Amino acid sequence: MSGHLHDEGHTVAGWTGFGIATIGTAAVGAGVIMASVPWAVVGGAVIAVAVLVTWYLHLVGWGKPPGHRPRSQWPLGVRDTGARQGHPGCVGCRLAGRTRGTSTLEPRPAAATGDPEPASAEAGG
Repeated sequence: MSGHLHDEGHTVAGWTGFGIATIGTAAVGAGVIMASVPWAVVGGAVIAVAVLVTWYLHLVGWGKPPGHRPRSQWPLGVRDTGARQGHPGCVGCRLAGRTRGTSTLEPRPAAATGDPEPASAEAGG
């Protein structure tokens, strides 16, 4: 029996992003040690690329939705077939405009919470 009982982040998107971000972090660290602004800037840019690559891979199905998946979907090379429609509660999917189940929380009516009525958008603020 394996000691690994969950699958948090074991995806192609996760490992690819981790690898790229590690290179960027090493470049930032080298920039700090050498007091080199160009190294630090390049490292920061590589980290930004890691975020974008990970997000892209998640959106095309090489990531995973938030929460737990069935054990049959745990292996690294398994694609997520539901990625094209968006994942409920997933910030990355919401940022990409995939709106299926964008919120897992239902808004409570103002009367039930004791909160005052929400101000109109025209009131400014």
